[in-house]
Amino acid sequence: MSEPKVFFGREEVLASEKTARVHTVFDSVASRYDVMNDFMSLGTHRVLKRILVETAALREGNAVLDAAGGTGDIARLLTQAVGSSGSVTCFDINNSMLREGRNRSIDAGCMDIDFVLADAQQLPFHDSQFDAVTIGFGLRNVADQSRALSEFRRVLRPGGRLVVLDFSKPTNPALRFAFGAFKWTWPLVGEIVVGTSRPYQYLVESIDTHPSQSVLALMLRDCGFNNVRYDNLLGGIAALHWGTA
Repeated sequence: MSEPKVFFGREEVLASEKTARVHTVFDSVASRYDVMNDFMSLGTHRVLKRILVETAALREGNAVLDAAGGTGDIARLLTQAVGSSGSVTCFDINNSMLREGRNRSIDAGCMDIDFVLADAQQLPFHDSQFDAVTIGFGLRNVADQSRALSEFRRVLRPGGRLVVLDFSKPTNPALRFAFGAFKWTWPLVGEIVVGTSRPYQYLVESIDTHPSQSVLALMLRDCGFNNVRYDNLLGGIAALHWGTA
């Protein structure tokens, strides 16, 4: 069976090549990743991630997996939600991002997160291991998104919830135009803040090729999730999808 082609930005590449290129992208931005997120979102990404955690509907003592967790900002919020009797595992495919996450968590006095180097398409976790899985702004970077969604369902306990936060398609034409113009400033800001524009060129293009709200909801259903719903955030600039195993 031939290897499928997927989008890396607007370019069609082999799935394995996308994975390798994503590695390079995040190696180059890891140390300034959160700073750039604040610039690009005008700080709103922090609010959206809090909404993500609230939507996960966690209880004290739950075991939760944060997928493509990078610098650990969502994982640190999750530790507050599950309490000292719960557990939070944060995985990412990029070791530079995980290193940032560990260091920032230590600096924040948050020592209860288990950081794991892993690929969303082939998770090293047991079936039905977690009460919830979250992923914030990471699904776009996975080569085979359906395979990752199926893996998330596999590691969820029956009734466990998956919550996906990512960029989406603004529903208002004027907002769509304004956001389209605004996001094209990100490569220039990346050049100034990080010293390179190429990762943010990829980011802009990956947003444009990411599935729409309704298509992603259908993908979740096709991967076996029940009670699938989504909410538009910021007029559809981002969307929150969730479903149960």
